Amino acid sequence: MERLSNLSYKNQRILIILLFSLVPVLLLLTFSYLPVFKMFQYSFTSWDGFSKKMDYVGFDNYKTIFTKPEYFAVFKVSLYYFFATFVQMGLALYFATILSFNVRLKNWFKGILFFPTLLNGVAIGFIFLFFFKPEGTLNTLLDLVGLGAWQQKWLLNPHLINISLAFASVWRYMGMNFIIFLGAISSIGSDIYEASEIDGANRWHQFRHIIIPSIKRILQLNLILAVSGAIGVFEIPYVMTGGSNGSGTFVIQTVDVAFKYSKLGLASAMAVVLLGIVIVVTILQRVLIKEEK
Repeated sequence: MERLSNLSYKNQRILIILLFSLVPVLLLLTFSYLPVFKMFQYSFTSWDGFSKKMDYVGFDNYKTIFTKPEYFAVFKVSLYYFFATFVQMGLALYFATILSFNVRLKNWFKGILFFPTLLNGVAIGFIFLFFFKPEGTLNTLLDLVGLGAWQQKWLLNPHLINISLAFASVWRYMGMNFIIFLGAISSIGSDIYEASEIDGANRWHQFRHIIIPSIKRILQLNLILAVSGAIGVFEIPYVMTGGSNGSGTFVIQTVDVAFKYSKLGLASAMAVVLLGIVIVVTILQRVLIKEEK
């Protein structure tokens, strides 16, 4: 304490800041950077996850991933979620634009749209598992409105299963995009809208020439996050189908390789490849969508 009291006020503040920063930095290093480093290390071994011995195999795990088509074939499933992201963002932007103006019950609608974001991903998986069952909610509703001929085994049909899962993903994540878009649109000054109305602009003109340019950076950020999320889909397909019937994603396959087949070295290499793909996609998007000066 004497040493601390002898320090100047400025040095005391610096020391306190460093002490308070030490805990989050240690947590970040322990639970983020160290696991990534170990993942790279494991990717060059044939470790099974249990034995103390780790045999170094060099780039054999990476050769296996890139030479055996079954490891990359699952990326076709990601295309369903990739296209679903545009549907999700389009709906989120539409509702955010509508509810940014004065409409009746807009706070009630905001709550309904944001509610799925508050739910756990596992819970959402079980909700939609019942929703898509042959005797579940969707087929029951179709029968009630006279569309019984449209009833399907949504999670058993290979042509419909990934569309159904992508729909569940849209329902879950649309609320988060909606609230981000709503916050960005709400930050636009009302005087801009008033000036445009004086010039004869309607709602479409305001959306096209005021809202879209004002939230362009938010749109680009959400697009990067959505595409990265489409590549790393896990929760909903894993809970609802376990990756069966052609619904397996690269992340589900990685988990199966690690814990079902006890090939942690190969699974680590797959995780490194996935991390590289996400980084490359992010860089490409930032290069293609450059900030205007």
